[in-house]
Amino acid sequence: MDWGELLSQGTWTTEPVSAEVDGARLVVEAREGSDAWRTTSYGFVHDDAHALVVPLGQAAAAEVSFVLDYAEQFDQAGVMIHVDSETWIKAGVEVSDGSPQVGAVVTHGMSDWSVAPVPEWVGREVTVRASRSGDAITVRARVDDEPWRLVRVAPLPPEADASVGPFCCAPSRSGLRVAFTGFRLGEPDAALH
Repeated sequence: MDWGELLSQGTWTTEPVSAEVDGARLVVEAREGSDAWRTTSYGFVHDDAHALVVPLGQAAAAEVSFVLDYAEQFDQAGVMIHVDSETWIKAGVEVSDGSPQVGAVVTHGMSDWSVAPVPEWVGREVTVRASRSGDAITVRARVDDEPWRLVRVAPLPPEADASVGPFCCAPSRSGLRVAFTGFRLGEPDAALH
């Protein structure tokens, strides 16, 4: 799906400051204070991440690619699977405590978070893949054309009416601009292993 198609067919969960096609890239500027989180540990709810989503079938996969060229605390980009304000998964790279971290937040009423540092990914193209099959979303990520890394296997009810697309948010600052380089829909992974 090219950026023009996604912009015309997709829906923003929350409108960003701007979204413009620049050649083969979609450049999105996030609003200061935007985030997606529910309650756990922090006690707050944020439901204003910028995700441009289209329907995700019960047996399908989506890949989002972007350039990891941001470095401020909690800057983040990747793929979001959105069902409603209390059921969603975001996965990608978030800067935390001075280092980019690949990870996922899975939310079913309350959020949880898992990360692993990937400082070697800075300045490179990251691709995050979310594959939906049965009662699960399998998230994998890689940089450039390196092998896929398993990030998370998370539950998602087979009957859930889900949407998927690229997302970004900037909880701690203004001016975050993310250059998305690809969005693809396709078949789900054949197997977990």
